[in-house]
Amino acid sequence: MGLVTVTGVDVTPDLRQARAWISIMGTEEERAATLEGLASLASHLRSQIGRSLRLRNAPEITFRLDETVARAARIESLLAQVRDEREAQADATDAAGESDAADTGEVRDDASSA
Repeated sequence: MGLVTVTGVDVTPDLRQARAWISIMGTEEERAATLEGLASLASHLRSQIGRSLRLRNAPEITFRLDETVARAARIESLLAQVRDEREAQADATDAAGESDAADTGEVRDDASSA
């Protein structure tokens, strides 16, 4: 069983159907088992919601995976990788420039060139 977060719920205007968007943290097997478990609990949850909210007809609940959290984490990871590569490239360029200046005996004075 994975960690479940409800990220949103869409309900039809007539309150007959509700689509719950969920994010599940865990392995692929845990995600599948969690989604299956939630689907089997849907009718029980429906009756509980109907009783709690005093609804004559409680909505039929379906669960859908919300991949936005996983996509956002992937994008953050890719951006961090690009940032690290650019920093490494900039450091290598700076080191090469300092090495060339030392080989030719040049004195670099960045303050005087401004």
